[in-house]
Amino acid sequence: MEDFKKLFASFSSLKVGVIGDVMLDTYMWGQVDRISPEAPVPVVTLHHKEYRIGGAGNVALNCKSLGAQVSVLSVTGDDEHGLLLRELFESSNIDISWLLKSADRITTNKTRVISRNQQMMRLDEEMTADLNKKDEKALLEKVQAYISASCPDMIIFEDYNKGILTGKVIREVIALCKQAGVITAVDPKRKNFFGYNQVDIFKPNLKEVKEGLNMLIDEINQPMLQNIHEELKKILQHSISFITLSEKGVFFQQDNHAGIVSSHIRNIADVSGAGDTVIAVAAMVYTATKNVHLMAEVANIAGGLVCEEVGTVAINKEKLLQECELLLS
Repeated sequence: MEDFKKLFASFSSLKVGVIGDVMLDTYMWGQVDRISPEAPVPVVTLHHKEYRIGGAGNVALNCKSLGAQVSVLSVTGDDEHGLLLRELFESSNIDISWLLKSADRITTNKTRVISRNQQMMRLDEEMTADLNKKDEKALLEKVQAYISASCPDMIIFEDYNKGILTGKVIREVIALCKQAGVITAVDPKRKNFFGYNQVDIFKPNLKEVKEGLNMLIDEINQPMLQNIHEELKKILQHSISFITLSEKGVFFQQDNHAGIVSSHIRNIADVSGAGDTVIAVAAMVYTATKNVHLMAEVANIAGGLVCEEVGTVAINKEKLLQECELLLS
């Protein structure tokens, strides 16, 4: 039987780097009592505003919540939102020594207007062009310096298609990690879906896999998912496929060891940020134990837990530990 207290205690010795598109999440909470006389839209009377860490930063926050020593490797704009984001990272004890500022970019900010726990609207300020050559070179130098200085256990790629993870950045960082014996995990997006050659853990969701492989799938079953793993492996030469199946749970495969872990019944409030939690928890459990089945079980519980909260929230370590002891012992 797994000793979950011991496993969770071991997380504090892990060093994790998170590379990808960091962003600011702005939440504006208010109340709707009337429709505007100017147009058929609700009038939201705002009563408070909150800033949270989003995007790849949310993966870093989840790793930190579990007790790891976390560094972010990314590029923000040299602007007010970038400054706010840095302050949020620092107040969460996430290392920003490897976070770059660029005058050529803006910091991604997603503003959500919420009333009665429902999202009324989202406003996005962002730049999605790939990093220019100068910023790309500077980021790669930072990654190299980070690996030399910190000797991380793993690096997680969190791709939101905002241009930080260029083809070159992906290739060179995976090569640096292979060389240094650092475990790599990725939550891919469509644009660079097949760019993560030789990554250790490849974690798409089923929709992304279907789009990536141009497959029409009606029924979800294990033989079909094992077939998908083989197709992905031909292209990526990766080690582990970890595919999230939304309400159906998760699928995992490493060599011939495969299975589907069903999801547990939850009161779903909001699915935003669940994928960030799943990749963070999966990568940390696998790095600590090298047990792919346990990785899938714990990450599956974590993904369900954060869906019970409104907005992007990091996993609560105590709550996750209790649920693992309850459901998996």
